[in-house]
Amino acid sequence: MPDTVIHARQATPLLREALADSPVVLVHGPRQCGKTTLARVVGEPLGYRYVSFDDETTRAAAEVDPVGFVDALPAKVILDEVQRLPGLFTTLKHVVDRDRKPGRFLLTGSANVLLLPKLADSMAGRMSVLRLHPLAQCELADQPGQFLEALFQEGSFAGSFTGERNQRLGARLIDVVVAGGYPAALARATPRRRTAWYRDYIDALVQRDVRDLSRIHSLDALPRLLAAAAAQTAQLFNASDLAAPFQLSRPTIADYVTLLERVFLLERLPPWHSNRLSRLVKTPKLHLGDSGLACALLGVDAGALAGDRAMLGHLLETFVFQELRRQESWSDMGAGFYHYRDRDGTEVDIVIERGAHALAGVEVKAAATVTESDFRGLIKLREATGKRFSAGVVLYDGEATLGFGDRLFAVPIPALWQAA
Repeated sequence: MPDTVIHARQATPLLREALADSPVVLVHGPRQCGKTTLARVVGEPLGYRYVSFDDETTRAAAEVDPVGFVDALPAKVILDEVQRLPGLFTTLKHVVDRDRKPGRFLLTGSANVLLLPKLADSMAGRMSVLRLHPLAQCELADQPGQFLEALFQEGSFAGSFTGERNQRLGARLIDVVVAGGYPAALARATPRRRTAWYRDYIDALVQRDVRDLSRIHSLDALPRLLAAAAAQTAQLFNASDLAAPFQLSRPTIADYVTLLERVFLLERLPPWHSNRLSRLVKTPKLHLGDSGLACALLGVDAGALAGDRAMLGHLLETFVFQELRRQESWSDMGAGFYHYRDRDGTEVDIVIERGAHALAGVEVKAAATVTESDFRGLIKLREATGKRFSAGVVLYDGEATLGFGDRLFAVPIPALWQAA
């Protein structure tokens, strides 16, 4: 895939809408996920000028005289990598309060600056925020990506999907998991070169963005910690286990994990809870932000992953979770993501809540067959939630969508990105 390919992003119409009614729009997400490309593709035809704070001279000028710097900017401007200059938000607030004309500032950020309480408070009511992820499979396939919405539409799987047969992905599924979704990595000609990109990416990010965010003492431990987290992806978060290989305390490791969350490399998936169910596990799950990044950190290629079914299961679950998160980011459903597990070991990999009235569950299997026992967690979730339960789906590497009882379905994994 040539590096000149620019894939259409599902967030494009959302960005245009936000610029039409918000003085400040922030597009944030991991570095190299496509934020700058999206901002320029949308903004430059509308007359936006591009300014990057990765440029040291530009950043120094803005640090010395933020008021003068902002006053000298054109009427419409893209400010790239704004997390490198968080102090600028105070000046932006004052400028916006003088003139609330929509679409004045289009910002991008590779760290979640909204976790800084003062900053979040200062921009309340002034800034729209869009979360951009690496490329979803539906974006790569130029498909609308309707699976998440289908989970909450009555009859979606019982109707249009059921009876259609798809060819098993087999080895191609492993290739998709290993490739991940970062545009620059996917542009590499070979898997070996793609892995090299991911490793260089981690080194550069730690040395630049993480160093800017926190003056930590053991910077060299972060890539190893991230690799250890990759080995625990889609498993219950355990700071003590992560701390074991390092001469660092458990609280320090927990702080480092929080830091890696701020740059969108890790995500803790909270447990789902209900007053109607007792003995629920209250520990979050840990997920890497991208399955391709996780494979590179673990040093596994498609061949190695094919030979390790347990690792494949965890990485496939992370892949599916991130695909659903990416689809949610451009939908208007406002869904929340959780996992379900009780002390008997009954679990549902991903629980999606849509407000207070609808809920769906997704189990992920790398196998080509599904049995009734695979629905055990989904059945318990359905019984606990009653009419709120919209659908329970086991995603598997099979050929057909099949019903397994009331609102329960086995669905081939490609339904995640293929049109219904």
